Amino acid sequence: MLPSIDIIIVNWNSGKQLSDCLQSIGDTEKTSFRLSRVIVVDNASSDNSVDGLQKFGFPLTIIRNKINLGFAAACNKGAKLSKADYLLFLNPDTMLFEHSLSVPIEFMERIENQQIGIVGIQLLDKDGNISRTCARFPTLGAFFAKMFGLDRLFPNIFHSHFMTEWEHKDNRAVDHVIGAFFLVRRSLFEALNGFDEGFFVYLEDVDFSLRARQLGWKSFFLADAQAYHKGGGTSEQVKAKRLFYSLRSKILYGYKHFSWTSATLLMLGTLILEPLSRMVLSLSRWSGREIIEICKAYLMLWGYTPELMKVAIKKWKY
Repeated sequence: MLPSIDIIIVNWNSGKQLSDCLQSIGDTEKTSFRLSRVIVVDNASSDNSVDGLQKFGFPLTIIRNKINLGFAAACNKGAKLSKADYLLFLNPDTMLFEHSLSVPIEFMERIENQQIGIVGIQLLDKDGNISRTCARFPTLGAFFAKMFGLDRLFPNIFHSHFMTEWEHKDNRAVDHVIGAFFLVRRSLFEALNGFDEGFFVYLEDVDFSLRARQLGWKSFFLADAQAYHKGGGTSEQVKAKRLFYSLRSKILYGYKHFSWTSATLLMLGTLILEPLSRMVLSLSRWSGREIIEICKAYLMLWGYTPELMKVAIKKWKY
């Protein structure tokens, strides 16, 4: 029997990108697997992007959330409908090519690859350039290096979270593959109880990869298959909120995976030192708009501080 796959797409005001993504799925080669269905989980979009979608040659299920549940929760909601062997979490700002699905599924079906639980593929930008999307598991030092731009000033000493020094032209095992194309064995997804919904958006995929590694599973980057990825996604529409969620997720990740002392240092650095470094960088660019977005984001983050303190106290107690 052919292996089966369900594709889960979380949509939020993605406009025509969603339709283009679905069309590209329909155009892929499918002789070596069975596409059970595509599940679109819409997080209360206001642009009618899930209305009137045409037939694309595969079963399509649309879940309409009344509120924006966030990426992790929406992924989990879609995955609950699946009985397929594989789950592909796919961003709506991607477009698949002919062999974007068949190559990674055939790779994961090989006997020697049974301990590989997560696979990502080579992602190309609009100019056909390879995006450097694989990442290391973040450490306290890496977070602080990024906070002060040291990974850009001294890349040979302070490595970026993303593996920017590697051209992504060859296959290799990695810590983490980007969540824009995140192919997972359903058995692993169930073993981890899905994504941690404490992360509204950002780092939920890194957290998933780390927990998978802790259970003995591997993540693998497969350069033999490609897809297009616009990058930035629909979060470009709300830059201040995007920054707020990114900063909040970083602190939550610290309290989940670091010691209490390291996590608290990270929180203090994020709340106090990072806004100063970001403001200095924005002033050097003479970017008034960017300064406004930073201020909005940090006002939201500082307003969320009581909730972060609850997380810190809980970590300290246990």
